[in-house]
Amino acid sequence: MIEDIKKDAKERMRKSIDSLLNELSKVRTGRANAKLLDHVMVDYYGNRVPINQAATVSVEDARTLAVTPWESNLVGDIEKAILSSDLGLNPTTAGTVIRIAMPPLTEERRKDLVKVVKNEAEKGRVAIRNIRRDANTDVKELLKEKEISQDEDHQAQDEIQKMTDEFIAEIETVLEQKEKDLMEV
Repeated sequence: MIEDIKKDAKERMRKSIDSLLNELSKVRTGRANAKLLDHVMVDYYGNRVPINQAATVSVEDARTLAVTPWESNLVGDIEKAILSSDLGLNPTTAGTVIRIAMPPLTEERRKDLVKVVKNEAEKGRVAIRNIRRDANTDVKELLKEKEISQDEDHQAQDEIQKMTDEFIAEIETVLEQKEKDLMEV
């Protein structure tokens, strides 16, 4: 029972880290990253879909993304979707390929993005702590129903805390790396 609780908590914590990594991949660092456009939606036969489901997004070089629509009649729609996104990018079209040059980030914009990244990391830490609380509540419930002893309760809570500390340390590592990427000129 305790093992199931710990396993479930570990899986949920891993998903929280994955979610954080996904969110951070959307934050622009000045370097081209194909995941940057993942949340940009485009009309594709009457449905709103992410660009990567209507085109191939690739990195041409360190500062350029190339978007190649699967159908040539989508070029205009994809270009409009990128322009109207919150990314502040200006696509240029050459035939059926849309190129997006990543403008260099200003110092002020870098600092704003660091604040966004820190906020996302804090959301991740809160999610991890909430999972810890849920797991500890489940263990306490087992103790209350006399399915485990107090020693097992203390041991389980210590192990859950260690797991929590490991995942929060991982968040800190991810945050430091992203901050370093953002502040790199």
